[in-house]
Amino acid sequence: MEKRPFGKTGYMVSVLGFGSAPIGYLGADQQRAAKILNTMLDAGVNLIDTAASYPGSEEMIARTVGHRRGEFVLVSKCGGKLPDLPDEAWSPALIAKTVDRSLKNLATDHLDVMLLHSCSLEKLQSGGVIEPLVKARDAGKIKFLGYSGDNEAAAFAAGLVEVAVIETSISIADQVNIDKVLPVCQQNNLGVLAKRPIANAAWKDIEQQQGLYRNYAKTYTDRLAEMKITPADLGFADDAWPEIALRFTLSQPGVHCAIIGTQNPQNAEANLAFAEKGPLADDAARKVRDTFKNADKSGTWTGQT
Repeated sequence: MEKRPFGKTGYMVSVLGFGSAPIGYLGADQQRAAKILNTMLDAGVNLIDTAASYPGSEEMIARTVGHRRGEFVLVSKCGGKLPDLPDEAWSPALIAKTVDRSLKNLATDHLDVMLLHSCSLEKLQSGGVIEPLVKARDAGKIKFLGYSGDNEAAAFAAGLVEVAVIETSISIADQVNIDKVLPVCQQNNLGVLAKRPIANAAWKDIEQQQGLYRNYAKTYTDRLAEMKITPADLGFADDAWPEIALRFTLSQPGVHCAIIGTQNPQNAEANLAFAEKGPLADDAARKVRDTFKNADKSGTWTGQT
């Protein structure tokens, strides 16, 4: 598995990472989650992404691969309201308590990265949401802090001196952050995680999408349909969209790791194989970029937070 320097963190991260939202929200059983996570770690994946708001996902990671903690960079996210904590969303108290909650749930003495989970630009500009993570970093509870989100908020966060990592949407159907966010990340030597790199399987019929992700998928499905591009246009077989999508994301300068989430072991293995093929060829990636820009004539296809 190819590894890339993760910005100024000093870590080397695999180009493929695991996103644990599905094993939380969609309720994967422990045996299935263990198979997926261990398969990916065995294949060289060394980054696992989760969030305090993904029900049960932090605990599932601890139960299934906690004994392999030294083998992966562990990323979680915080800031939103949680049912078991009384504090208000985005308050310093909630953020500080969420860090401690995540350490307990993940059965670890530190998080490698803790990200603010898509707070607004206004909250970021206030500075109040960054301060508790700086304190957690200085106390050794987290190694690095950052931001997960899109558009102007992500670009602003990428310019903050305290921020070391940005997680943002980058895919065949979500390209605005390639122009808005990645250049700032590169300028400041930030680690970059690409979320939703396969655009929620935008090539599928919307009725095949699971309810939780249907809204995201609907937007991406509509965009891909308007782009009027096919795998054949890019020199691939008709069923190659999953490969094209992942390799497109990995071809974008400044992206270090693409996070895929699944509760299907076969999908995990397929994505491992796609990642091994490396980035999409320049001409194919350029065609996807041009098609997106031509379809988004109004310039309203912003990143999905």
